[in-house]
Amino acid sequence: MADIHRVTPDFAVAPQISEADVEEIAAAGFKTIIANRPDGEGGVDQPRMGPIRVKAESLGLTFAALPFSGAPTPEIVERMGHILNEAPQPVLAYCRTGTRSVTAWALVHSGQGAGDDIVEAAAGAGYDLSSLRELL
Repeated sequence: MADIHRVTPDFAVAPQISEADVEEIAAAGFKTIIANRPDGEGGVDQPRMGPIRVKAESLGLTFAALPFSGAPTPEIVERMGHILNEAPQPVLAYCRTGTRSVTAWALVHSGQGAGDDIVEAAAGAGYDLSSLRELL
């Protein structure tokens, strides 16, 4: 079962999901899944994007692969912003713990004067982004 953390009504994050979780994600109303975890990062037992993508698309969901390790680079933030602007809402992004995904989401909104709101939304979902406040 997916451990979904709602950040906003249109965006949520989760730790690694599996193909079996996709039906639950679709039933929860999500329209897009973004994979932010590289295949193989967690070893041979980590669920791969391919089967997750196939299951998502078979259920009519949009699937976007944007895997990265460590802090999101400016290119990743730009690509994440593009995906979020174009993807059907609501969106679920996943990585190992959800932190990478929520950080990329937060940085998409940097410079918009909503730093406190972003940090508060992330905290409400269980993620501490207070160290990013100055960037937001």
